Amino acid sequence: MCGIAGLWDRPLTSDTEALRAEVTAMTNTLAYRGPDAGDIWIDGHSGVAFGHRRLSIVDLSAAGAQPMISSCGRFVITYNGEIYNAAELRPQLEARGRKFRGHSDTEVIVEGAAVWGVVPTIKRLIGMFAMALWDRQTQTLYIVRDRLGIKPVYWCDVAGRLRFGSELKALRADKAWAPELDRSALTAYMRFGYIPAPLTIYRGVKKLPPASVLTVRAGMPPTVEAYWSLEEAARDGQRGRFAEDEAAVGDALEELLRDAVKRRMVADVPLGAFLSGGVDSSTVVALMQAQSARPVRTFSIGFREDGYDEAANAAAVAEHLGTEHTALYASPQLALEVIPQLPDMFDEPFADSSQIPTYLVSRLTRGHVTVALSGDGGDEIFGGYTRYLRGETLWRAIEATPQPLRNFAASTVRTLSPTAWSALGNLLPAQRRPAQFGDKMHKLADVLGGEPEASAFYRQVVSLWLKPEALVRDGVEPGGLHQDIEARALVPDFIERMQYIDTLTYLPDDILTKVDRASMAVSLEARVPLLDHRVVEFSWSLPTTMKAGGGLGKRVLRRVLHRYVPQALVDRPKMGFTMPIRSWLGNELRDWAEALLDPRRLASDGLLDVALVREKWHEHLAGRRDWQRQLWAVLMFQAWKERWLA
Repeated sequence: MCGIAGLWDRPLTSDTEALRAEVTAMTNTLAYRGPDAGDIWIDGHSGVAFGHRRLSIVDLSAAGAQPMISSCGRFVITYNGEIYNAAELRPQLEARGRKFRGHSDTEVIVEGAAVWGVVPTIKRLIGMFAMALWDRQTQTLYIVRDRLGIKPVYWCDVAGRLRFGSELKALRADKAWAPELDRSALTAYMRFGYIPAPLTIYRGVKKLPPASVLTVRAGMPPTVEAYWSLEEAARDGQRGRFAEDEAAVGDALEELLRDAVKRRMVADVPLGAFLSGGVDSSTVVALMQAQSARPVRTFSIGFREDGYDEAANAAAVAEHLGTEHTALYASPQLALEVIPQLPDMFDEPFADSSQIPTYLVSRLTRGHVTVALSGDGGDEIFGGYTRYLRGETLWRAIEATPQPLRNFAASTVRTLSPTAWSALGNLLPAQRRPAQFGDKMHKLADVLGGEPEASAFYRQVVSLWLKPEALVRDGVEPGGLHQDIEARALVPDFIERMQYIDTLTYLPDDILTKVDRASMAVSLEARVPLLDHRVVEFSWSLPTTMKAGGGLGKRVLRRVLHRYVPQALVDRPKMGFTMPIRSWLGNELRDWAEALLDPRRLASDGLLDVALVREKWHEHLAGRRDWQRQLWAVLMFQAWKERWLA
């Protein structure tokens, strides 16, 4: 894994040495993404400069160094990622007369661009990637992101000078740039806890969406076009549903997953896996161990607080599979040590509190291996989120209930605090008791009073601040897939539509952003076999009942896992990779939070409604309402703002 950066000064306002200085500064900000080596490439006559920081994974020799020039001299590439079918593409290129210096996947991409063209080459790739290619012959710059958005790339075009980088801090290396906060992006952030693409926290700076190519030609404005479409995958899959029984489909899925996992086990450095003990990570580890001649290295993290600890489950799965397992228990003090690093790690406000355990397990893992496989993506692809199943049931009930009765039910739920609801939840059988029961009951109260339309209802389910425009002064919330009428027509089934929306939004902008930043912060490469695009396309051919049927999510994926791990070890209520933020904010993190939420600090820039934030803070401390997720979003914004906008 690596860090990339670069620029194209189309007006040629900078000479070669100025270009060198700027791209060097940009690339240096990403050194931790690639601590093994770094270099730059300059075309002073065209005003193009590429930078690269290398984390050596495959072909550790100088033959794999970047930026790399094709053997014919036409294309130059700076690239972040891994291509898992490079070994199959290479003989095809050799048959076309291409000479290879080493065995890196980078060389396959740049030679492929010269033989097949940039977009046809990209369509052949199985992998995760963000890359820039410069065509010296046609004076064209291509910037590309992988299909699911596993690897990031940001860009901006100001006065004809286009800059790009793996992280926003690379763009901030331009000392002449005065970044301006985008209040619409901030408003969206307060709703979701992340900033949805193509927005960033800065006005005029964009995330390149997944499955997209940004093309820049001299004298023309940049264009962004898709080379792969989840919409097409969803449409094709729904038209050609599997007619076989679940056992036969399980066989086909197992074969595909074994291949996806095996491809991601190729590395010239030590390799391991994250293991939470849940369905997704356990499936990945089981398929790794089944194809490994020695015990796989596995890593997990836990918490001492009840309802948050998955470490014991992970240990049980590891013991059954025979992996070499390492676990770490996180304390509030350990979290406190990580929190000051978050603004630098994420570059823009980011409020998924599992960012902390993800960083901690990445740091633990990096002490032993350089590459780790992860189970991320299984919930979105195979219908695993509890909110899908319960949301569908709840939506049907809401549709049939008059609004006055819904409002009454919401008020009734709120008469008890989250703590009281959790106490009542303890009366339920353990196998039917949701984790954080009180928090979920109050979330239910919030959505009962929501808008009477399925996609809008789902937006309520996944929202932090239900009315972010009341929180962000002069903020206007941008539209999105949750209001997209075409999405409703494309995917009429409630659960599948929620999967579709999440795969295009929550997955790349939250889950994959979190994993990329947390792992790259410690120079660890994280690979996600469940997001092989072939697996994603396969999943859309599954009947909904094979994904989330009979009150159980990921049915066919579980069928595969149960061939390797006893059902009793992995079939339990979903816990989620979360932290006990609610209790910590009232205790160990209280002083830190109180300082950031001081009325004077909140009011200093006029961005947020101070009275509203203070009201939620006091209610949370008093135990009247659980506002942990909403407050965490404000706290992460405040911490980011004081780091980057002070």
